[in-house]
Amino acid sequence: MKDVLRIAIVDPSDSTREPLRNLLLGVESVWLEAECSRYEFFNDVARQSNPDLVVVTLDAEHNKALQLIQQLTVEFPNMPILAVSARGDGQSILQALRAGAKEFLTAPVVLEELLLALTRLRQNRVSSDGTPAVNGNLKTESLVITVVGSRGGVGCTSLAVNLGCNLAQEPNHNVALVDLDLALGDADVALDLIPDYTLADVAMNIDRLDMTFLRRSLCKHESGLSLLPHPVQMEDISLIHEDHLQRVIGLLKASYSHLIFDLSKRFTPTDLTAMRMSDAILVVAQLELTSLRNVVRMLHTLGNEEGLGERVKVIVNRVGSEEGDITLKKAEETIARPIFWQVPNDYKAMLGARNAGVPLLTYAPKSKAQQSLVGLAAALCGKNSGEPKKERRGFFSFK
Repeated sequence: MKDVLRIAIVDPSDSTREPLRNLLLGVESVWLEAECSRYEFFNDVARQSNPDLVVVTLDAEHNKALQLIQQLTVEFPNMPILAVSARGDGQSILQALRAGAKEFLTAPVVLEELLLALTRLRQNRVSSDGTPAVNGNLKTESLVITVVGSRGGVGCTSLAVNLGCNLAQEPNHNVALVDLDLALGDADVALDLIPDYTLADVAMNIDRLDMTFLRRSLCKHESGLSLLPHPVQMEDISLIHEDHLQRVIGLLKASYSHLIFDLSKRFTPTDLTAMRMSDAILVVAQLELTSLRNVVRMLHTLGNEEGLGERVKVIVNRVGSEEGDITLKKAEETIARPIFWQVPNDYKAMLGARNAGVPLLTYAPKSKAQQSLVGLAAALCGKNSGEPKKERRGFFSFK
């Protein structure tokens, strides 16, 4: 079980141990290795189970719990300890940290806070030989990518879907796509999926949302990509608010290595929330005046919000099509920044894949567009730094 975080917990109180156990069992990347109801027996439990991390609740017998943390710190110096207590005052927190705990959570434990604490502990955990531990499916860094078009019809959804499917081909990647074009999204159609749940169902159950329910709400494509689709009924759009999306993104980041958001073209509050929580904002354009003008407007708007402008990467789609009468050089001069990536015009392959409801990697794995999107996926993951070669211009091309 090298892909999970093995945890042991100790809590003499059934009333607090059971909710904590259930919370941990709902996290896919956690394995509950052992649980103990007596502080004095837990050292033996830790020796036998050798967990990656231990959780010690303090409230049953505060002094005994602190003494246990001290003993565990001495005997297992590389094993991180998470302390939990309903007493969240500064003195209680300080006592737990001084005893050797690496993190402190106030009971009752909130799922998002637990996930953040487990992620921090995993990042800082070292193995018995002193080297950083790298196992575990609890993501230390989840790459969040937003795809937004400079106008309708530039190929936003096709890019998002195929990028997600390509990212999902890596064995250590766990990829989810969220369709945030709430009114007219069609990522489910592009993948020929009939979902049982949508983002509206998640929003309606936001107060009892846990990892189990959230994972069940996503449908899995055979490529490995998971999809959380837009609402089926347009009247359900009003159910989805920014705070709902913030919570969903926070939970998804704990289970998925890569998240992709396919946005609408309207800069709605949910669109802006996704962009604010993203590591990369892919603005998809074409080499024509309306699209490039909108790119300039979008860059101006995003640049006015701290931190957003620097995350933008301009992607030019359908390079080489007959509609594109503007050169790449002129486009870069117009938007005043370099183009990050070019996807060649491959209309036949793209349309065929779209009509078949399958990704390019299935329909046309050797097509120019597919090869370019494989390169884009690698570039976003930092696996190659160079752009694809610029288009070849004819003798009479204007610059």
